[in-house]
Amino acid sequence: MKTFHTLRIFPLCLVLLSSCSIDKKPYDGLSESELLTNTQGLRAATDGNYSIIKQQDYTRNLYIMNEYQGDNITLSGTTTDPLFLTYTYRHTSDQANALQIYRKAYAAIIGCNKVITAVREGQSTETDQILGENLFLRAMIHFDLVRLFGRPYTQSPESNPGVIIKTDLTPDDNASRATVKEVYDFIVTDLKKAATLMTVDKTSSYASAAVAHALLSRVYLYQNQNDLAIQEADLVINSGRYTLATPTQVPDYYTLENQQNPETIFAITHTLKDDRTWSAIGSMYYTSPGGVGWGEVYASQAYQDLINQFSNDKRRSFLVRKLTSTGAQEKRNGIDKVYITKFSNQGGIPTLSSPVVLRLSEMYLNRAEAYAKKGQNEQAIADVNKIRTRAGLTGNELFTTGNLKGLATVLDVVLQERRLELAFEGHRAFDLYRNNRSLVRNYPGYHNTQTGQQTIPPTDKQVVHLIPESEIVLNPNLKQNPL
Repeated sequence: MKTFHTLRIFPLCLVLLSSCSIDKKPYDGLSESELLTNTQGLRAATDGNYSIIKQQDYTRNLYIMNEYQGDNITLSGTTTDPLFLTYTYRHTSDQANALQIYRKAYAAIIGCNKVITAVREGQSTETDQILGENLFLRAMIHFDLVRLFGRPYTQSPESNPGVIIKTDLTPDDNASRATVKEVYDFIVTDLKKAATLMTVDKTSSYASAAVAHALLSRVYLYQNQNDLAIQEADLVINSGRYTLATPTQVPDYYTLENQQNPETIFAITHTLKDDRTWSAIGSMYYTSPGGVGWGEVYASQAYQDLINQFSNDKRRSFLVRKLTSTGAQEKRNGIDKVYITKFSNQGGIPTLSSPVVLRLSEMYLNRAEAYAKKGQNEQAIADVNKIRTRAGLTGNELFTTGNLKGLATVLDVVLQERRLELAFEGHRAFDLYRNNRSLVRNYPGYHNTQTGQQTIPPTDKQVVHLIPESEIVLNPNLKQNPL
């Protein structure tokens, strides 16, 4: 596979806003200062901030860097794309995808800060909503960054470095990295405030109070704050705003626009004009019948073995075997081509999707994990079975506290179900490491070109990406992760 695109490096101070830009005079010749003084301009600026995280440097890298470090996928060959370094845990300080997402993230954060600084709380429902949306986006982006560049919260968060907390408008301020705990505390504060400000029910393309509560549930789970994780998940589940897909709806879930899915809480909306074609997330997972897409990353044999245990499981539909004209299994470098379609076929376009950030299924699984850690096994199993029923499983295909189907603990049951349900959406490695479990890849693939086997303990230094060296050159106070 060729490299998708040539990295264009800009100083962070130049990477401000694109699309609905507030950098110069974007709307009716208004300057930035004028634009940020009226509700219409503030909404336009906020939409511009959403547009930044939709850009390829952010969204594509986010879903690749989160998912490719897990054990649900296998890379079928070497590539010059930096995704190879993420997949093989060979991170470098000049890794292109790390630099791209780092700079784009802080560009979006500065965009949010411009709106946050311009809005005075309590002026109107609409401006409070705008303020809340920008606080949510700022929190979400800091969370994305601290997961990629900071060690898991369960590993000495008071001393381990996280990322720079950005609350001002200066892109070159020589700030130091806050600790992981400080970053998480900042995220929680922003999300709690955002939830109180947002009183307008919006589509899943935008933040709302329920979206903030959903992300808080995940953040608290990462912090091992189980009571709070349950509390926030309850708020979303009991809101009545969202419903789980039915078994008949599951196979088509990702082919629909996110606004049409009552299970989706928040997604990064992509329309036809946003189709990245060969550079899309789904391009690596799938080659269409028309030949569009690289199709070089497949479902791992370990994941296939797990999902295929029950033939009635509707989630098996997200895996598509590529067969030859004679019906034989097609292979690449000896690895079965088993395509993944969670990021394909929105509106019938093979490389178009609106990546789902938060959905109701995760809320049940967040709650289940928290219940399991609190020893409330009946409640944990009930939530797991809710998700299994969604997938079309019934009767003996469900768990009971007396029959864990060979698994050792209820937490094992929950983590397995999270793996099945949230596969390819960027959760798996984080689920393992925050629970002090090793990642084991004992299946064919290029994670280890000699043996096809690899084990990454949660304390391994390569569990986190390296801070881009070019940023350290610009900021002498920015310290590197252990090499």
